[in-house]
Amino acid sequence: MGYLCNQQCQHCHVNAGPKRSEIMTRETVGQVLAALQRTGIENLDLTGGAPELNPRFPYLVETARAMGVHVIDRCNLTVLEQPGMEDMAAFLADNRVEVVSSLPCYREQNVDGQRGSGVYQSSIRMLKKLNHLGYAQDGSKLILNLVYNPAGPFLPPQQSKLEADYKRELLQRFGIRFDRLLVLANLPIQRFGSMLISGNQFDDYMKLLKSSHRKANLDAVMCRHLISVDWRGRLFDCDFNQALGLALEPGNSLPATVDDLDANSLVNHPVRIADHCYGCTAGQGSSCGGALT
Repeated sequence: MGYLCNQQCQHCHVNAGPKRSEIMTRETVGQVLAALQRTGIENLDLTGGAPELNPRFPYLVETARAMGVHVIDRCNLTVLEQPGMEDMAAFLADNRVEVVSSLPCYREQNVDGQRGSGVYQSSIRMLKKLNHLGYAQDGSKLILNLVYNPAGPFLPPQQSKLEADYKRELLQRFGIRFDRLLVLANLPIQRFGSMLISGNQFDDYMKLLKSSHRKANLDAVMCRHLISVDWRGRLFDCDFNQALGLALEPGNSLPATVDDLDANSLVNHPVRIADHCYGCTAGQGSSCGGALT
């Protein structure tokens, strides 16, 4: 939906922040909706920046839901407290949007150190609000997932064990419930890559990723079952390739924009890869849906 965000996190692979002005236009939103109808795609995963800051966000969500499409909102939680966003949490619940929320730790010091002062307490308030609206409550079918990513150049721990820790700590401390924890590895690109380079850690991190590569993860990497659309409507194999400007494999007569996308145009097409792809195949694997194994 764009790179505008109310936060400026250390690990952000698209360099999102409050000073970014790139956002998806109404015309491109219309092209996305037309592609959903034309292709029969059943899932629309919205990210940013903070996707909610795009003024076309409500229109896209409501129209996609009216088409029967399952909508996922990648929400940083604190955006729900921004001026003008006071009704956004209720809007998400009313439209039965799955919320995937960033919370890189259940400890305040770790979260604020990575995402900025005050982010943790704001996130806790918004998680409580989402719970109050029915998210992650028995029988509500409103899905609330959390996302963990490491604070430094190391791989995330086992997803199932960390999920149990999150559920115990957040329930005991705040009465907060959620459905699943998704653990993601940091990719050595953009802001996180720059941080690695400045700390003279880039080469060591790449060695870690490559030495931790597991061939079995290749069957489930996200680039094999999704297509990434940037704010201008251009197509990429994944969000990380989008951040690096690596469009679909050149020379294969593939569609360049979402306006050209049809149901068969990407079947069996080659995925464009580079060294950063080891971030998705290392260890237990990493994708938009969390660990692969």
